[in-house]
Amino acid sequence: MTKITRLFDFPYYQLETYNLDKAFNTKHNGKWQSTSSQEYVDQANAISRGLLKLGIKPNDKIAVISSTNRTEWNILDIGVLQVGAQNVPIYPTICAEDYEYILNHSESTYCFVSDEEILIKLNSIKGNTKLKHVYTFDDIQNESSWNEVLKLGEDTSIQHEVEARKNDVKSTDLATLIYTSGTTGRPKGVMLSHNNLVSNVLNSQNRVPFEYGVAKTLSFLPVCHVFERMILYLYQYCGAEIYFAESIDKMSDNLKEIKPNVMTAVPRLYEKVYDKIIAKGSDLTGLKKSLFFWAVNLGLRYEPYGQNGWWYELQLKIARKLIFSKWQEGLGGNLDLMVSGSAALQPRLTRVFAAAGLPIMEGYGLTETSPVVSVNDTRNGGFRVGTTGRIIDDVEVKIAEDGEILVKGPNVMMGYFKDEAKTAEAIKDNYFHTGDIGEIDADGFLKITDRKKEMFKTSGGKYVAPTLLENQFKQSRFIEQIMVIGEGEKMPAALIQVNYDFVKEWAKRHNIPFTTNEDIILNTQLLERIQEEINFANANFGKWEQIKKFEITPDVWTIDAGHLTPTMKMKRKVIKQKYLSLIEKIYRG
Repeated sequence: MTKITRLFDFPYYQLETYNLDKAFNTKHNGKWQSTSSQEYVDQANAISRGLLKLGIKPNDKIAVISSTNRTEWNILDIGVLQVGAQNVPIYPTICAEDYEYILNHSESTYCFVSDEEILIKLNSIKGNTKLKHVYTFDDIQNESSWNEVLKLGEDTSIQHEVEARKNDVKSTDLATLIYTSGTTGRPKGVMLSHNNLVSNVLNSQNRVPFEYGVAKTLSFLPVCHVFERMILYLYQYCGAEIYFAESIDKMSDNLKEIKPNVMTAVPRLYEKVYDKIIAKGSDLTGLKKSLFFWAVNLGLRYEPYGQNGWWYELQLKIARKLIFSKWQEGLGGNLDLMVSGSAALQPRLTRVFAAAGLPIMEGYGLTETSPVVSVNDTRNGGFRVGTTGRIIDDVEVKIAEDGEILVKGPNVMMGYFKDEAKTAEAIKDNYFHTGDIGEIDADGFLKITDRKKEMFKTSGGKYVAPTLLENQFKQSRFIEQIMVIGEGEKMPAALIQVNYDFVKEWAKRHNIPFTTNEDIILNTQLLERIQEEINFANANFGKWEQIKKFEITPDVWTIDAGHLTPTMKMKRKVIKQKYLSLIEKIYRG
């Protein structure tokens, strides 16, 4: 049996242990096309041979930019790693200037892209890079297809060279450079070794309660994000069939087609799913509507392991049969587990989805920790609402005097590429300094309370933790995004992007005429209604940290416009810069 010490050992282990007919599944022209475990290994070897013929040497860097997750990405990944080269995944949604920076900083010599849109963006800066050639996954006229590399690798007589390269790769060798999406400044190249990621997979797998060799999974988080990348290796190890969602828009259709047992997502997506469910419930009338919101309110009080007592559990049983069973059907009907990472999950979502029999297991980690540090698990009392679960095996966490979370273990990165100063700043005495503030309770559950750099002091000398406030305010259906401000000012305030879809519905119900977004946000009735939401949430906080004033931004905060990172985190500096006039209005009148 293959011993897994390097990332390219996973496909061989899967082939020997499960030999799946449908290891990977991607939709092309409306039909699912499956790749077996054997085909996965064979094509990865063909890519390796093709790369050898292209003259790829150990430690060469090969960039990959894909707008969707797909089978080709995974085959290429293994093909690159087997020859001792490194895979440099790049977020498709970042600007062309960042493409140029990452390609040059990483010294990438070849690049594989998914489609024409990415290719156009890449071509605009390609002349400023050292790229020798670009290959495409989609067939694009007059462009080189990745099939050309596969064809180069049809010559199996050089497979012994691939085997020699594989044998030379050690578990401690660099496997990938992952450039952080960065809420501030230039992205940093995180160096992860084979062992960093392999250890994280093997130490996380015992927290995944699904049936090995049988489970189906749906993948749609960008695979350039370390969370989804690690999860895909973990799925391979567990013998799960992997289906790649066509897009976020088609996720609902794909869930119903595939009926997966598990999926992973970021909190923003779960918020959107919940909002859609609530919107449908709001359209009901009479007894059906009353029952729907009775079940939701019951769910919002959920505690695991029957902590609410027998009467609550009886009501929950009825709610699951009458209402929550329909939620389950809407998500495919077989979903046993959803996993959340990348940002804090609102406790109300943890509660209501768990009550609905669709538990979301929140975890915590960073690119620099490969990524998982802790994660909830419904089994053995390992699930606690409002926490990111217990620390995984072989990883050590301690809380510094100032509350910062420090992490030590085989999952901690090798360092930042070409940046010894930042590496020395981040890793001290083998502990990675996360920049997150948190605490570990008496039962070993980790709770994240804020980002160290995002906490600020008002002019009165009081500390404010914006993330805590923002998560509370975002529970309002009126608020899509909110950023708390107030560093050095006399009071905290907020910039708000309203949930335009919901607000338009609300305006119709209240006979408020509108033609543009600006009409809506200037409406005094809406402003008063949002003030009610602010007042309601403020009741949870001390007077010094309550939001005293707010302004609504006229546009939607997006990745493309630069408000958000590719993982939907706010770029605070960018947002502040964009809305300087609104901030001045709040504080200076």
